[in-house]
Amino acid sequence: MTQPVQDVLQDMGDLFLGSRLKRLAERLQADAARIIRAAGLAIAPAQFPLLAAVDRYGPITVTRAVEVLGVSQPVVTRTLNGLIEMGLLETTRGEADLRQKTIRLTSAGQTLMARAKPVVWPRVDAAVKALCEPLAGGFLDQIGQIEAALDRQSLEARVQAVVPALTLRPYRGDHAPRELDEAFYRINAQWVQAMFTLEEKDIELLSHPHAQIIEKGGEILFVETPEAGIVGTCALIRMEEGVFELTKMGVSEAARGRKAGEFLLAATLERAREIGIETLYLLTNRKCAAAIHLYEKLGFEHSAQIMARYGSRYARCDVAMLYRW
Repeated sequence: MTQPVQDVLQDMGDLFLGSRLKRLAERLQADAARIIRAAGLAIAPAQFPLLAAVDRYGPITVTRAVEVLGVSQPVVTRTLNGLIEMGLLETTRGEADLRQKTIRLTSAGQTLMARAKPVVWPRVDAAVKALCEPLAGGFLDQIGQIEAALDRQSLEARVQAVVPALTLRPYRGDHAPRELDEAFYRINAQWVQAMFTLEEKDIELLSHPHAQIIEKGGEILFVETPEAGIVGTCALIRMEEGVFELTKMGVSEAARGRKAGEFLLAATLERAREIGIETLYLLTNRKCAAAIHLYEKLGFEHSAQIMARYGSRYARCDVAMLYRW
């Protein structure tokens, strides 16, 4: 007769509470690592809290990071050094006290957070809430219930079962469905006509995205939601060797409040890195204040040089920006 598997940490729960919590934490961290990898984010779960702290409260000092995270300074310093090596965080010395380092997100760090917050975090949050909702009894009983629930279905599987609020959809060359061409025209024409007049250059690009963008080495990305379908689009147009324009970025009102624009821009910037773009710029108008703020947040800087070189492409252009790699 098979003997039941013994679990000394469960049997002696009061005595080995710390060890049991550590075991549970390691189990959840392993699942979190797989969830993060599946989302295409090159980061370890243990590094996320520091990024989140800088994103929420930053720029912050190392001392402040220790306070808001509730961990030791060596842990913060070790995590910080790793994120600096990855190009996600950077530090500067304070003017008043040169001994104090101020931590801030790099443009790559801002892009990563813009992808994680609207897509990964809500799904993990929903899965963990569903995992914990039926818990009852004392603390040790609840730990056992969590372990039993994870035995039945891992956190990774629970997250995968949560329908993402936003998903990315690329334009697939000659075989792109007609709905993508229609969405590309509709979304962009709506926002342009809401503030400006469609110019001949607009109409040519929007009417023939494959010929004007894809065949010339460019990219088009879309963002969609389960209930509203395609709600946003953005393009990378190849202007010359190594030089691309980020353009035709628009999000419909159906996506308002979902951070769809930030998610789409972050994904487009990540795609620009993947294909090795050396110079990335955009042209816009000062009326688009919210969009300009988003561009600045994710690493674009105003550029007189870009304005002088490319600004004449559109009559409405009075702002030119260059991405800070």
